[in-house]
Amino acid sequence: MTLKINVLDQSPIREGGTSQDALNETIDLAKLADDLGFHRFWVAEHHNSESFAGSAPEIMIARIAAETSRIRVGSGGVMMTHYAPLKVAETFRVLHTLAPGRIDLGIGRAPGSDLRTMSALQPGPERYGIHVYPQQIQLVKDLLADASGEAPLADNHPFQGIHARPAGPGGPEMWLLGSGPDSAEIAAVTGHPFSYAHFIVGDGGTEGIDGPSSLIHYRRRFVPSPNCPTPRASIGVAAIVAETDEEAERLSSSVRLWAARVGCGVFGPFPSVETAMAHEFSPQEKAVIAGRTKRVFLGTAERVRDELQAKAEEYGADEVMVVTITFDHAARRRSYELLAKAFGL
Repeated sequence: MTLKINVLDQSPIREGGTSQDALNETIDLAKLADDLGFHRFWVAEHHNSESFAGSAPEIMIARIAAETSRIRVGSGGVMMTHYAPLKVAETFRVLHTLAPGRIDLGIGRAPGSDLRTMSALQPGPERYGIHVYPQQIQLVKDLLADASGEAPLADNHPFQGIHARPAGPGGPEMWLLGSGPDSAEIAAVTGHPFSYAHFIVGDGGTEGIDGPSSLIHYRRRFVPSPNCPTPRASIGVAAIVAETDEEAERLSSSVRLWAARVGCGVFGPFPSVETAMAHEFSPQEKAVIAGRTKRVFLGTAERVRDELQAKAEEYGADEVMVVTITFDHAARRRSYELLAKAFGL
């Protein structure tokens, strides 16, 4: 099977830039990805962040779908612990109706924020949490299947008679996101495609289980469903592509300094390459970024292409979701242009 190459964008905010700049650059990048032949373009969800502007992926999906013509557009992802399943199902039914056959609903269980912000996002004293996440996933799935006419809610379903509107044929393609075996298990037993967040945790994964093992667990435990009869997996990876290995390394210095600051409790926009190159890293900052550098793919297009193909084979992934952050938007555009050419898109 030909490896599908996708884009995940987090709408990064750079020092001296604004959130509006970040969102506009995400839209510009989506239009470029559409022209270049990438398969999917997903936008992330973060809250109360000084680093990322995308707090409402549903709105960005609508705008991006309207500005593109071919590429699938989706969420990477909707953080389900903040939301009611019916509202998520309704929102993505609307998106599907506006752009039939092009909408992806990627769902995750991480807060996308700190715990205090997560509390502010809750609908009231009856809070959602990770413990109800599997039930939320099942209810979203049920509501979407009911809306498409694929599987009407059973007479004994607790929400029988309640429908996610607008109804109609088809629906968003639903993916579950995660970084360990618990998320892989939920995706498997509910019959959904699974996207592993390598760019967040690397090969080590969470819960002491490495990434490839999580994907093996997913495939072993998979229960076929009408919309996903066989297991399907993707890996989300961080990559920066440039004309030379040295230039890619230089561009990555901005993200390294940002990661070092965050790891030491200092939050903010992404610094310029010049600021990062002049920075003297403390022992604590060096310790923070030591592991991170091992999970970022850097270099020429041919080198990164080969490494991504090898990583996808190691994980048994059908698709790769590439997230690229550079201080300069032109460098981010160029990175994807070079990658598209290397993969023959």
